Amino acid sequence: MNGVIHVVAAVVLDERHHVLVVRKHGTTAFMQPGGKIEPGETPVQALRREVAEELGVGIVAESVRPLGHHDAAAANEPGHRVAAELFLAELDGAPTPAAEIAEMAWIDPDAPGDIDLAPLTRDIVLEWVRVS
Repeated sequence: MNGVIHVVAAVVLDERHHVLVVRKHGTTAFMQPGGKIEPGETPVQALRREVAEELGVGIVAESVRPLGHHDAAAANEPGHRVAAELFLAELDGAPTPAAEIAEMAWIDPDAPGDIDLAPLTRDIVLEWVRVS
């Protein structure tokens, strides 16, 4: 194992209880919107910044709910793991892919199909959504 990447990630659900996932340019795996925490940022500040950068929308302040710290294999960096602070969050508008995001999708947690999902999304996020 080469290292641990500390990130924040948003679990965003639509009215059908489908999960928003994004894919970065040059990668194949879909994952939660989010990213690395910058020096001096709190996890929630990093979450707001990353969602704004990646999806062009804000987060409804009172909707943010911590879902805990989770560890998984990194999808795009072989030999690394991600240490993720997950947050349930509601967006304040319609998301559109921006910055490094090539594509976004809403997936059914009970039937995600053959979409390539990051380990954190596949093993932790979808399981949490199924039981919540």
